[in-house]
Formats: sequence, structure tokens, C-alpha cells
Amino acid sequence: MSDEEELFSAVDALLEQAVRDPLPEPAERKRLREAAGLTQDQVAGALQTRREAVGNWEAGRTEPRPPKRAAYARLLEGLAARFPAPGPAGNTSTASAGPTATPAREAVSQTSAPHTAPAPHTAPAPAAAPRPAATSRSASTSRRPGAKTATPGKTTTAAAADPRFAHGPLAVIDVGADRKVVAYCTGGLVLDVPAKSIPALVDWTLQEAKLGQPKLSGPGKDADPLLVLTESALERYGLPTTLTEEERLAGRLPEGHKVIKQLARAEWKLTKRGFGPWARIYRPAQGSERACVQLCIPSWHALDSRHWGTAAQLPPAELARVLGTYASRVMTPCGSTAVTGLELMTALHPPTRASAPHADGTRHSEHNPGSLGKDPVDPAPCEAPDGHPLLADLPRFHIRGPGEKLLEEAYDWARPMTDAECTLRHLVGIDVNMAFAAGANGLIVGLGAPTHVKAPVFDPKLPGSWLVDLSHVDLSRVKVGKDTWADLDAGLLPSPFTPKGERPDGPAWYATPTVAYAVELGYDVAPIEAYVRYDNGRYLDAWYQRLRDAYLATMADLGVDADLAPADFLAAMDGYQERDPQLAIVVSAIKATVKGGLGKLRERPRGEGWRPGEPWRALARPTWRPDIRAAVISRTRINLHRKIVKHAAFTGQYPVAILSDCVVYAANGESPLDFLPYRDGKPLPGGFKLGINPGLVKHEGTQTVLWGEGVREQFDAPELNLARYIKDGTVTDADNGE
Repeated sequence: MSDEEELFSAVDALLEQAVRDPLPEPAERKRLREAAGLTQDQVAGALQTRREAVGNWEAGRTEPRPPKRAAYARLLEGLAARFPAPGPAGNTSTASAGPTATPAREAVSQTSAPHTAPAPHTAPAPAAAPRPAATSRSASTSRRPGAKTATPGKTTTAAAADPRFAHGPLAVIDVGADRKVVAYCTGGLVLDVPAKSIPALVDWTLQEAKLGQPKLSGPGKDADPLLVLTESALERYGLPTTLTEEERLAGRLPEGHKVIKQLARAEWKLTKRGFGPWARIYRPAQGSERACVQLCIPSWHALDSRHWGTAAQLPPAELARVLGTYASRVMTPCGSTAVTGLELMTALHPPTRASAPHADGTRHSEHNPGSLGKDPVDPAPCEAPDGHPLLADLPRFHIRGPGEKLLEEAYDWARPMTDAECTLRHLVGIDVNMAFAAGANGLIVGLGAPTHVKAPVFDPKLPGSWLVDLSHVDLSRVKVGKDTWADLDAGLLPSPFTPKGERPDGPAWYATPTVAYAVELGYDVAPIEAYVRYDNGRYLDAWYQRLRDAYLATMADLGVDADLAPADFLAAMDGYQERDPQLAIVVSAIKATVKGGLGKLRERPRGEGWRPGEPWRALARPTWRPDIRAAVISRTRINLHRKIVKHAAFTGQYPVAILSDCVVYAANGESPLDFLPYRDGKPLPGGFKLGINPGLVKHEGTQTVLWGEGVREQFDAPELNLARYIKDGTVTDADNGE
């Protein structure tokens, strides 16, 4: 072939490549998928790729490569034929049009009119991670004259799938500059609210507002609409903007309040928690029809600043965006993040379902397999916390030891630094992302009541609590592979069997993951007795997947993708919260939902005149399951210890301190890359890996070795847990009990 022919062939190849498999713009790719009611998971499954890859294609961060590109182009071409792009608003066909513009103060339902208002200024997201259209538009803090009406067809994905909830899961109720009550919905939609009282507001919400969220599972229930009342709305409807000290302690308004009397006259009821920060107003269900509205009152501390940051101080439109994003990715908030985390478990695995039709066509309610059922079960005595009715016969001041009580908790361990570590310059903390969520993933937990067994043979696949002596497990020689043993310095490692890292000195109660780890390390175990659960399953899998996807999607919006190289990941994590403070609030709330939901599985008495030996309210829930909480914590701690052992065996480096999911190492550099053993961009198999996925680690903080030794000397505490302060280096006297 001549040089000219060779050049022509190369050019022809370029031309062919340029016209092959054309793809629409990223925004159009997302529009087509949402118009078809498809999720990114469904598209990823069809194309045999990851959900994050589909998200990157829709955001324009990456492009699909052959052979997936051709298949993706075929999918989009087919969707475009079925769902053509809408023309100008005035020319949109009746079939595809959503709420239409009406004269001022006339509604889609004759009483409420949709508007969209200009978006407020927010910190720009990085160019690599533009916000998705469904969550980026926010309305102004009040409806302005001349605001544009909602564009026909512009609805959320949920609305497209279910017209009953066309205006999203929730609304923030506020009084505008013109003294008219308005509702700020998700997507920048603003509705006029004609209601003059709380009972009328509830009626309007259920009959005309088109608020709510579809159920998360087949046998489940649709989420009730949520109304968030600002201070101006509270004043308009005759409610106090803040609670008195007495009301705050009671958690509700007094029964004689005029608004509660209004609700009673209108035949509305309140749940047992009354009219508090998260009030639920309802009428008894008629068949499958529910009539229930939930209120969230930020000025009554409904949004805990530890988990929701400054959300309570946001303007109404921005608050609607924050809560709407959380609702679309997790679920509509129905209380604190802890309450919502627990309710999410039930929403994904409802206790009952409809039976198959009988001969006459009727059905009945039956147990939903894989759920915890509708009736609570008693824990094993070793699983019951102090004060539980099962322990009522114990002497009043009896303190149960490890041989009587299951004590599976997160790490709080530290040790003095060695001379060699003191010669290094820095202390670097790494933190496991969504550690407890990762611990729940794939975990087999009990679904029913425990069975007591004497001298059982240990089964790592059988969830339960085991009384076994693990004091013979020697960390100086452990198994780190199928046929590979490693010699370690046991004095520099915490025991995997106790929260304080101390080596057990006799029989103790452990959850299944802890005992299984002793076997994995190469040691035999001989349980004395056990409480096992033969009815079991992976109850938390769907819960984990929902929260994982919510976390990864929100972090991707903040510019932190799941497929970044280690150095790029560290750079992306630097200051990610400042890129969009509102989405950073959502990330905080998602993480709090994980920890709080698991904590609720063993909720303790909350006042109410409770005395030891008496039941408390939480015990009546089928989701009061201390054994499930213990199993998740056990697996999380074991997962962390396994990585620490692999790291020590490969590098000879040992942790200086561990607090829950944060581990501190001494290193010569300030970055995790200065001590994590990456080779050609690949981490140590089974060790720590930088990344945003649950179970991977991020940089928690760096301080100097001199700082660490100085703090310990200041408080005369050689084993002060430096992991507690590694993030910003701030240590106060209060932290150390002084």
C-alpha cells in the first residue's frame, strides 16, 4: 500500500468512527430514560455495566465505549422514537402536558396554581459534576410577581410514573411577601395555598396538592405527603414559632391548644406523639385508602443540626430542594434521621402482603416472607439490654459481665506510640465510608425468635449469639489467606473480639461474625451454648442498596465519582462540601440515617416514668431487634480488623488509634498515599482502598506526631484516643472529663 493510500485509509477510518453510533446530548439521554420511567440500575443491567457509568454518561463526564456504545445508542434511538422532545410550551400536545398555566390564584384544581420562580444563587458545582435537572432548580424564597408558570410536562420521575404525586413528595409552606400562603415544592414549583386553618390545609393537601411518594415495594404503602411549616406559616395558622420549655420536654403542644381543638372538630386525629415537631394527622383508613399528612416544624427542632446542619435556617425554596433530594433518594422523612432509617427498613420489607385470591376472589393479609413480621419477638437473655423485663429477676445492682451479656460495639482503642513511630512526622487518619452500611450488606440476620442450643457446632451461616471462649486466639500468628500464615506483633494490634481491643480472658457472648472471624484466623472454636435463629435472611440488603445509591448519587453531584484514581479521589474530596452546601447537608443526613436506623434497633427507654424491669414503648415494635444491631456492629468491626491485619502483614505498619470507623497511622507524609501500599494504582488485596464506595476509605485528617505526644502529655494519658481529634486537632478539657 502506498503512503497516500495508507493516509486515505486512516482518514476513512476516522470518518467512519466519527459517524458511528451517534449519541444525543447528555441532558437528552437523561430525559429519555426518565420519560420511559427507567432507572439507571435498569439501564446498567441491560448494558451489563455499573449504575455509576450510566450516571457519568448522562452527566457528560464520560462516554460509553464499544461494544456498549452501540447498544446504548440503540436504546436511546428507540426511546427517542417513543418519547420525542417536547416543543415550545404553547405547542405541547394535550396528552403530554402536565399542569397548565391559569390566571393568578386559579389552580390546577381551581384553588392552587403552579409557578416556577428564579433559582437563588448557590455555590457552583464543579464542571465535572453538574447537578441533575431534577434537583438543581430551586424557587425563590417567596413567589414574585410575574414568575413563570410551570412548564407543561416538567415533572419529576416519580410524578411521571404516578400522576397522583405530580408535585413531588413534600412542600414547604410559607407566607410570601404579598401575605399569601404558598407551597414550595421540589423542582422549583410553587403552589398557591387557599387554606385558612390547619384542618383546611390538611384537606387541601390530600385533595388537591398532588403530594406524596409511591411505595418502595410491592406490598408496601405510599408515603404520606409531608408539609414543612416555616415560622411565618406557623404564625398564620395560629401555632407558636417556638415551644416553651415545658412543651419541649413533653415533645408536643398541650391537648387544650386551639389548633388541636380545630382538628378534633374536623374529625382529624393525632398519633400518640401528639402535635410535636413531627406531627402526623390522620383519619382511620377506609380499606386501602389512607388519609394522612405529616408535618415537619423546623423551628421546633424537627431537623437536628447534628444531622441536618443548617437546613432549618434555609430559605423555603432551598429547604424544599434539600428535603426533596433526600426524599427522592432515600424516602420522605417521617421523623428524625434515626426514625426514617428504621421506617425505611419496613418500607422495603413490609410485614404483610395480600394472599393469593380465594375461590370467591377475596384475599387476606398474610406474612410477607423475608420481613420481620408484624409481631415483636423477645431477644435472648444475653441480647437484652440492662433493665429489660427478661432480666427483672436479677438482683437490683447486679452488673452483667461478658459471660452474661452480648457486648458487640464499635472500636474505641488506642496505644502508646513506639520509638520508631515517634521518629515519623505525621499522624494520618483514614475513615471508612458508610462503614455500618457496608457491614449490613449481605449480612444474614435472624428474622424470628431465637432457639436455645447447648454445646452447638458452630455454623458461620447461622445468625445468633454464641457463648464461646476465644482467649486462645493468638494474633502473633494468624491466617491471612487460604494457606498463608503471617507473624505479627500482637502487642501493637487490638483484639478483634472486644470494643476496647483487650484480649478476652474467658467465655463471652459473641455474634456470629465475630466467632466466624476467629475461625478465619485459623483457630478452632467450641461454643458452650448459643441462641440461634433458624428463620433468617438478608433482611438489610435492600436497605443498604437504597442508602448506598443515595450516597453515591449525591457525592457524584458534588464531584466525587466512584471510579476516580486514588490521587484524583483525594483531590475531589478536598472541600467537596463547599461546592454545594445544600447537597452536603443531604450527604450528612444520609449517613445519619444509616447510624440512627441501626441504633433504633435497640432503642432504650426515653423517660415516660420507666423503671427497670418494666417494658418500654419501643419493645412493642417488630423492628426492636438488638440482635440485628449487634450483628451489624460485629461485622463492621471485623471488616475493619481484617483490613488492619492484611495491612500489617504486608507493610509492618500498625494502627496507633481506632475510633469506630476511623484508623490512625504514623507516617512520614501527610497523605494516606504515604502509607497505603498502592502498586501501579492498585491497592493491597483485602486491605484499605481509597474511594467513595461504602467500605472504602477517605482521608479523615492529619496532625503531627509532636501534636499527638503533646496532647497525651498534657492530659497525662499515654493511651488517649487520638482518632477522636485527628480531624481538626481540637481537644478540650471536657473531652477528657475535666
